Amino acid sequence: MQEKDIPAFVQSVVDLGCDICAIGHFGYVFGDVDLPPAHREAIQPQLRLIDETYGKRDHLMAEIIAYLRSIGRYVEVPQTRDTSNLF
Repeated sequence: MQEKDIPAFVQSVVDLGCDICAIGHFGYVFGDVDLPPAHREAIQPQLRLIDETYGKRDHLMAEIIAYLRSIGRYVEVPQTRDTSNLF
């Protein structure tokens, strides 16, 4: 996958009904687990096709996250309190 393919990749996933979103600034998820089991099973072949069509994308993780955040598809992760000095 190339950076220019990110919007089409995201739209392809959204079109299947998956709530793809960035998780903070460190990852993203497709959200297909939120779908009813029958729908989730029905779209698995289409998700595999999207994966095959766009190819490897790990090298674009930061760009995908930035794009998802730019279009409002993100969930903020609250920072946890540092407890390393409590013990």
